[in-house]
Amino acid sequence: MAQGLTIHDFDFAKLMEFAQSAKGDVFLKTAEGDVLNLNSKLTQLLALSGTIDWGNVGEAVVICSNPDDESRLFRMNLYGPDNDK
Repeated sequence: MAQGLTIHDFDFAKLMEFAQSAKGDVFLKTAEGDVLNLNSKLTQLLALSGTIDWGNVGEAVVICSNPDDESRLFRMNLYGPDNDK
């Protein structure tokens, strides 16, 4: 599995929107090393309870199976969702 992209101070709702619109699978890697599929509603609840602080992701590793999705996530993390075109 790919190394993934570390994101910082990311809105959890935007991350879920990204996962739902991704062409491939999107995974969240926890600090403990667990890899969670963000397309799963159960996983979203687990991620929300374990890694989120007031709706924001402080720091997380997101792994995309599709290289285009990873590029789009990188741009969103760098420039914000308004520049995701």
